[in-house]
Amino acid sequence: MNGYRLFGRTWLSAGYLFLYIPIVMLIVFSFNSSRQSMVWSGFTLHWYHELANDAEIITGFGLSLRIALMTACSSVVLGTFAAYVLDRYRRFNGRTLFSGMVNAPLVMPEVIIGLSLLLMLVSIERLFGFPQRGVLTIWLGHTLLGMAYATVVVQSRLREMRKSLEEAAMDLGCRPHQVFFLVTLPNITQALASAWLLTFTLSLDDVVLSEFLTGPGYSTMPIVIFSRARLGLDPRVNAIATLTILVVSTGVILSSIYIARAERLRQKQISTAFQAGASN
Repeated sequence: MNGYRLFGRTWLSAGYLFLYIPIVMLIVFSFNSSRQSMVWSGFTLHWYHELANDAEIITGFGLSLRIALMTACSSVVLGTFAAYVLDRYRRFNGRTLFSGMVNAPLVMPEVIIGLSLLLMLVSIERLFGFPQRGVLTIWLGHTLLGMAYATVVVQSRLREMRKSLEEAAMDLGCRPHQVFFLVTLPNITQALASAWLLTFTLSLDDVVLSEFLTGPGYSTMPIVIFSRARLGLDPRVNAIATLTILVVSTGVILSSIYIARAERLRQKQISTAFQAGASN
């Protein structure tokens, strides 16, 4: 038994090392004074100072951050409604088609999604003169992809949630919309936070959809980094990648703390309610 456990831990450690050593190396070499990324010649903050004066990367990062915030919010809202419909209404006309359309972006290559959206938006623009490719079109494409992921996360939480809570609220006189906002949403806040972070991260580092849907003057940070990487490694790219990792990691840690505290509070409230019911 100990041999199997050691074997499993060894493979798990090897997997973590394979995933995270490149990230650690990127962070370390963002402080390298040499322009050659794999030759360490001393510690410096020079590339971070250079980054502060790089208008293209700063503009791209601001654009990516704005689109990611918009995408995360819209994806969670649409994904929550889609998950609620799929989980609570098991039979309605077109349910199979609706489920397939919601889940299609999960299994369809982003190249196909980006190309189809580009053709559709170009046709609409020719007919109505709107929308022009830019922030709006990128946001629409990211929302299409993010909604599918948010639906999966929220739907899994709805399946675990006890429907007796909603039934009890309706027995006490709550209308369906009151049950949704007063009972269902408070019980799935952890899933909403997880879906928001997931879709935010997906949007922040998306290259394929952004490349298809962007227009002149609207280069997101991943597009800027990708275009520079084709011309050779730029130490400023390591710096902006390190800052991005810091922002995302901080968000994940804070959300994990919030989710853990909320779950403990929920379990405590459930335990208190059961004890009060048993005493009565």
